[in-house]
Amino acid sequence: MGGEDNKARFDAVVVPHLAEALALARWLASNRADAEDIVQEACLRAFRGIDTFSGGSARAWVLTIVRRTAYSWLSKNRISGFVAVDDLNPRERTRAEHGGDGDTTNRATPEAELIAKADAARLESAIAALPVEFRETFVLRDIQGLDYREIAEVTGTPLGTVMSRLARARRRLVDAVGTEQR
Repeated sequence: MGGEDNKARFDAVVVPHLAEALALARWLASNRADAEDIVQEACLRAFRGIDTFSGGSARAWVLTIVRRTAYSWLSKNRISGFVAVDDLNPRERTRAEHGGDGDTTNRATPEAELIAKADAARLESAIAALPVEFRETFVLRDIQGLDYREIAEVTGTPLGTVMSRLARARRRLVDAVGTEQR
């Protein structure tokens, strides 16, 4: 394939999934700057390998590249495993996860916003505390919206393992958030 064909294919296959790629990288790296570096490197890998995309789920293909890039980048650039999730305000989270502009036409009261922010921070902290394989599966399913087969494809794990990890992650989150509210 020629350079222009590769660029057009990249634009069609990869670009629509960049917001999701950044959201996944943020959850894996726990840091916006690192996530941006990871996505940039993943885009280079995707562009170099765009002719290997044989159809199917472009989203799963892109997120697989992001996942692999994140783990290789983190192993090279971080001495110890993963760190806690950095603070995100609701508008930043919307932009990162959905590529939106954080529409505020239906603003809640300041009190409701404070409660929602505290609840979101508690949940975010509980997600960050999950073991990596549970956190990854939870994020891909409940935040990114991938189906079980796509998660199995992205993570290279059997479908039953995906289902088990997701159930365990959800149970741990319910336990963690539930005990904090008592």
